Amino acid sequence: MSTTAATILPQGAGYGVVVGIGLFFSGLMLLLTAIQKRYTPFSPSNAEEFSSASRSVKPGLIAAGIVSAWTWAATLLQSSAVAYRYGISGPYWYAAGATVQVLLFAQLAAKLKLNAPNVHTFLEIIAARWGTVAHVIFLFFGLATNVLVSAMLTLGGSATVTDLTGMSTVAACFLIPLGVSIYVVAGGMRATLLCDYTHTAVLFVIIMVFVFTVYATSPKIGSPARMHELLSNLTASHPVEDNAGGSYLTMRSVGGIIFGIINLVGNFATVFNDQAYWQRAIASQPASSVKAFLLGGLAWFSIPFLFATTLGLAARALTGDPDMKILTAADVGAGLPAPSAAAALLGKGGAAAMLVLLFLAVTSATSAELIAVSSILTYDIYKRYINPNATEAQILRVSHYMIVAFALFMGCIGTAFYYIGLSMGWLYLFMGTVLGSAVVPIALCITWRRASKIGCVSGAVLGLIFGLVAWLVTTACLNDNVITVVTSGGDYEMLAGNLVAIGVGGIVAVVVSYLKPDNEFDFAITRAINSGTIEHSEQVDVGEDSDEKGSVKEKVEVARVVEKHVGITEDKDLDPVQLKKAFKFAVWSSVALFVLLILIIPLPLFFSQVVYGVKGFTTWVSVGIIWVFLAAFTVVLYPIWESREALVMVTKGVTKDIFSFGGGKFVNPSTNAA
Repeated sequence: MSTTAATILPQGAGYGVVVGIGLFFSGLMLLLTAIQKRYTPFSPSNAEEFSSASRSVKPGLIAAGIVSAWTWAATLLQSSAVAYRYGISGPYWYAAGATVQVLLFAQLAAKLKLNAPNVHTFLEIIAARWGTVAHVIFLFFGLATNVLVSAMLTLGGSATVTDLTGMSTVAACFLIPLGVSIYVVAGGMRATLLCDYTHTAVLFVIIMVFVFTVYATSPKIGSPARMHELLSNLTASHPVEDNAGGSYLTMRSVGGIIFGIINLVGNFATVFNDQAYWQRAIASQPASSVKAFLLGGLAWFSIPFLFATTLGLAARALTGDPDMKILTAADVGAGLPAPSAAAALLGKGGAAAMLVLLFLAVTSATSAELIAVSSILTYDIYKRYINPNATEAQILRVSHYMIVAFALFMGCIGTAFYYIGLSMGWLYLFMGTVLGSAVVPIALCITWRRASKIGCVSGAVLGLIFGLVAWLVTTACLNDNVITVVTSGGDYEMLAGNLVAIGVGGIVAVVVSYLKPDNEFDFAITRAINSGTIEHSEQVDVGEDSDEKGSVKEKVEVARVVEKHVGITEDKDLDPVQLKKAFKFAVWSSVALFVLLILIIPLPLFFSQVVYGVKGFTTWVSVGIIWVFLAAFTVVLYPIWESREALVMVTKGVTKDIFSFGGGKFVNPSTNAA
């Protein structure tokens, strides 16, 4: 199909990327899964391997998985939209306001390995500690988080595909998650992490192409100095309200800092409440889980910071350029400044690169949500309430069904929100109002022995109620009692809902826990969840015996049989002394980075009202470029180095298969010895 005036690429390009590249990566992941099954000790036919990668993944690959799972459509689109609105403060507040949660989650990862090393979901801990009522309430918050994140993924991805190619938005909403479900069903958690790695590697390459185009080679911009000139010229014609001097080149931005607070609060919910991040903590090796989250968080910061400082600012700098699309408020809300700038700078090539980049970001985050929701539905609903005695085969089968079911649901919810008129940007600002109240209670459940069940449960529920009330009341007061999608999506309206939700939830949980604490909880209870051994009785034939009449009878005894789970953390890896040291390191390092990124760097720049000159802006961009190279080294090259022994093992196996006619299959040494 040919292009139209509204799209730079034909519809065929949209379907080609969504279906073609989707099937390519599905085929690649199926191949890698087959290689893993034949040449390594890990097989996705084992339930523990499928849901948690046998809890054996090294920190580099976990860090790559964190970067990939946290790189939503919003990471690329919403960050660029706030850069377009507020200037350089937007990318910084987006990056910093969504990095610190991952860094602080390192503390929970350490506590998880110390207090509940063999769980499948964080909800299993809540159920074991506080019972069914609390489990059901926090199940709501967990699934609500997954639903909202999935809706943002499908809305952001489909909006960009439609804008660039004219492809049906509804078709994109369904085809993106269904394509991803193929390799998630086939390979489980390890295939998801391998997919995350490949997507992340390509993502960094494309981002670097855009960066060097904008700041080095483009005839439209071509240097930080030229970008500074174009943005300075816009100060007179398109000043930013409440920015110092109306400039795009200052951190003194009231709108930027309000967005930063909303971003900070909302993203606590989408990390602490999201099983996708707990899943990565569960899959990681105990000794390196803290390292993985710290590396992953710091590496991720570079993506929205530099990407939005590049394409978000470019979209604003090219205002009035004949090749630059005129953006409406709805276009900005849908996250279209970045795709529009890419097309203006590089034509069809830029649009195609942006299409591939966004597709990879959306699909990798989608795979994380699919395996996360599958684990919740399988272990926290099916196994807990429907079939407590489910066999491994049944658990694996239900996990597969749930992945496909949620992929279809993602298409439905994305389509529904599209027709309602809710954009990715609106949902991004709103999520903290619905989800924020559960953040502190969930954290207290796994970290504090005396956390009160009544305080944490009531805090989560009351925070949700008061957050929604504050959001609606603020909307009505500021908009003459008119409450619509448009009026409810303002900065102050969303700020009120977000702050009240997390504030009430946290205050109620902490105050009640201090005033009326539960008895000190024994975390040995949660350490026993899915423990490494199962004991059961079994009849054993011990020979024959004859009675007084001379008849022969078979002699049977009942014996107690102990079986060891495959994929459970080994006791030798759970040294409590080392895990406590890891937790202490996670506390001081993550808190120090939080203070640095949220307080020490941005606030002095905000209050100083400095507007950057050419040298200051060039330094700002240069720091971003250096950071992105260090991040690429961390999550692209480092995982290869740490997996060198496994790569050698696979290479030897393939070589033996080629030259020894099938002799390369991995054989477990314990099986050989038997």
